[in-house]
Amino acid sequence: MKTCLVVDDSGVVRKVARRILEDLSFSVREAADGQAALQSCEELMPDGILLDWNMPVMEGIEFLQVLRQREGGDVPRVIFCTTNNDIEHITRAIEAGANEYIMKPFDQDILREKLEEVGLLEKAPAT
Repeated sequence: MKTCLVVDDSGVVRKVARRILEDLSFSVREAADGQAALQSCEELMPDGILLDWNMPVMEGIEFLQVLRQREGGDVPRVIFCTTNNDIEHITRAIEAGANEYIMKPFDQDILREKLEEVGLLEKAPAT
């Protein structure tokens, strides 16, 4: 079973993301900020990370920059999930090592599509 770490300071967003990811057969862990996420990654590096930008303690972009410098930190597929949808934020995220970028609010179809694009899910058969 693939693992996904949901990093967001909103408990509601974490709960929604957890439900979607578990429905897609992921094992899910949660962190409320970038520092807690780094600690979680030290315990067990996830296959994927759903990452918010604006958080207390350590923002998402800082977390991603630190993660990518660590041993094994190049492995997780990182999908930024944020309300920051301008080209500057998207460019910074991709340059820092994000694999994809989605806007809040998101739903299961959007998240599934991005997980397929980064290789964490098999493409759903055409209906």
